[in-house]
Amino acid sequence: MNELLHGNFGWSESARQPVMQAIGRLLPASAELTLYAAFPVVFLGIWLGKVSAVHQDKSIDHLTRVSAIVGWSFPTFVFGILMLMLFYGMHRWLPPGRLSLWASRIVYSGAFTSYTGMHTVDAVLNGNLAVLGDALRHLVLPVITLAYVSWALILRLMRSSMLEALRQDYVVTARSKGLKERVVINKHAQRNALLPVTTVAGLMVANLMNGVVVTETVFNFRGLGAFAATAAVQLDMPSILGFSLFNGVLLVVTNLIVDILYAWFDPRVQLS
Repeated sequence: MNELLHGNFGWSESARQPVMQAIGRLLPASAELTLYAAFPVVFLGIWLGKVSAVHQDKSIDHLTRVSAIVGWSFPTFVFGILMLMLFYGMHRWLPPGRLSLWASRIVYSGAFTSYTGMHTVDAVLNGNLAVLGDALRHLVLPVITLAYVSWALILRLMRSSMLEALRQDYVVTARSKGLKERVVINKHAQRNALLPVTTVAGLMVANLMNGVVVTETVFNFRGLGAFAATAAVQLDMPSILGFSLFNGVLLVVTNLIVDILYAWFDPRVQLS
């Protein structure tokens, strides 16, 4: 416990360095992938859920619900392999990995400064648009794979929550006052509908870090997920425990942030 409190998780045989150093070295790659996937998961899921509820039982509603069911039913590794077959195996458009060989030589040369460890951010800070384009090109497939199988739950939850909010008396009152439909939906109904979605969305974004294990393995994206998979295969217990503890802390912190956001979405929370 003393070593644990001092951040000493032991030696990683799979990474050939202390576990904390391995996590610190590989975290930027997984964080970059997770951040890019979080935006479509949360914002696209909320927006499509709202649109689906507002246009209930119309064509757009049926289309989004079918897409959500398909996305929620797809195993991550199956969808990832299909994306690789289509966009790399057949057309060679979007390759796996983090960077092409020529871009890796630039990034790991002395002329390229690594500020964050996230290649897209560092490429912008270094003013290298070629490396930025290559890094984004390698991110497309893992981001789509990680996001598509996750956003379906947000969409379905937002749709049901929005439908319930649109039936409330305060929405009927707002409409009877002559408010524009856009104001009724966006200001009155949506804000209340976001309360249950906020909890699920926050925890889902944190769980994306756990989801990168399969995604990074499929796309050979060398981050924390690939590190955890390699450690599991090699029975590298200190690395597995370090990865598990890291994700546990991440979930606790995310849950705290979600509780704080509740007060912004619902002013009644501040009074309780």
